[in-house]
Amino acid sequence: MKLAIFGGTGKTGKYLVEQALAEGNHVTALVRNPNKLAIQNPHLTLVQGEIGNAAAVERTIAGADAVISVLGPTSNAPEFQVSTGMQNIIAAMKKHGVRRLVVSTGAGVGDPNDEPKLFHHLMNFALALVSRNVYEDMKRTVDVVRASELDWTIVRVPMLTDDQKIGRVQVGYVGKGMGPRITRADMADFILKQVSDRQFVRQAPAISN
Repeated sequence: MKLAIFGGTGKTGKYLVEQALAEGNHVTALVRNPNKLAIQNPHLTLVQGEIGNAAAVERTIAGADAVISVLGPTSNAPEFQVSTGMQNIIAAMKKHGVRRLVVSTGAGVGDPNDEPKLFHHLMNFALALVSRNVYEDMKRTVDVVRASELDWTIVRVPMLTDDQKIGRVQVGYVGKGMGPRITRADMADFILKQVSDRQFVRQAPAISN
């Protein structure tokens, strides 16, 4: 399968690229700095550019069977780069006839199926105070994805750790069957499985270990 990956140089993205290649997929990744993805593989193609560059985004997506994004804001500045980039991603997918889109975001971005407890409300309030623009950027990203006519899945995650892969992922919603953390390796594995798994199409499950 040919996968277009955005955010591949991040901590989770590197696990995602490695696992995708290990499973025999062909990966095209958009990167600002190719040196940040020190993976040598004949099935890996790097496109240098930024998600704000529509032409670079389109080159990454052309010929893909599915698109995965694990992009996240790099600062709390009101730049909203991820949501702007997602508009470019969706436009390119529609132009090239690519329908499957899997994106990740923090569990603080809500879903109608959530049943948040007091703890979750307090955490979201603190997030809004400390990282208001980060939250707003990801909320806008999710809104853009939901409004598209694509076959999307939004994977929402709690605290991420760099622990070893456990190999077991619990799927639920905030306040309903969701734990406090997940390893990046398990997150990447779950996201990769969603490319071909149709169970959560147009849904936004929250995952944990």
